[in-house]
Amino acid sequence: MLTNPRSDRVKAVRALSRRSARERSGRFVADGPQAVREAVAYAGAGLLDLYVTQEGQRRHPGLVESARAAGRHVHEVTDDVLVAMSETGAPQGLLAVCRRPDATLEQVLAAAPRLLVLLANVRDPGNAGTVIRGADAAGADAVLVSDASVDVYAPKAVRSTAGSAFHLPVVTGLDVAATVAALRAHGIRVLAADGAGSTLLPDADLTGPHAWLLGNEAWGLSEETRSLADDVVRVPILGRAESLNLAMAATVCLYASAAVIAPH
Repeated sequence: MLTNPRSDRVKAVRALSRRSARERSGRFVADGPQAVREAVAYAGAGLLDLYVTQEGQRRHPGLVESARAAGRHVHEVTDDVLVAMSETGAPQGLLAVCRRPDATLEQVLAAAPRLLVLLANVRDPGNAGTVIRGADAAGADAVLVSDASVDVYAPKAVRSTAGSAFHLPVVTGLDVAATVAALRAHGIRVLAADGAGSTLLPDADLTGPHAWLLGNEAWGLSEETRSLADDVVRVPILGRAESLNLAMAATVCLYASAAVIAPH
């Protein structure tokens, strides 16, 4: 039983709330039952350590036993220790430390994807995580993330994926222009989703492999980035709403694509 909230191990886990520590260690935190459940089921050896309180073990015995059966390191901790590890201030009895996946753009393209998402300058971790969740739900093959975007392995982003971060490849640190060029070289059209688009979503050509290019929450895509796309598509606003937020627009576009093509 780990009982000291000020121990070096606890400090090392809490440090993973900082991007610099995640990048230096190649690790991130999955906090809460849903994220931990998916980590146990899908992360394999990428799940390094599971920390569980007595209450967490009482509520989720099967999950904890699955982790043990898979040979993962399970550590019993006090409530104070888990609070000290988690940046939420109110953890739900389970917290996992995982190795960051090492998916590459080359690997994604080699699998002949039909539906992709490319995030450019997305800064809100909750939005980024929700886009990953929507992409997973719509059957997308991968999510690609620019080097100017938020770290999708920040704790809030991982929580927002609701476990989907463990279901599909997520490639980070990409240059947008170079990525678009690589997609085109593999016969993948790029559709920019932006309120400035001249093509309405119902009229967009969604046949064949394509990637949705999505921009910043506040200002969307720059004119320079829009110019990289094969088409700029606008989600029609039928009521009085001023706009859709990034995650909502992404999900609408992804499901429109899923209705036309058959992603892997």
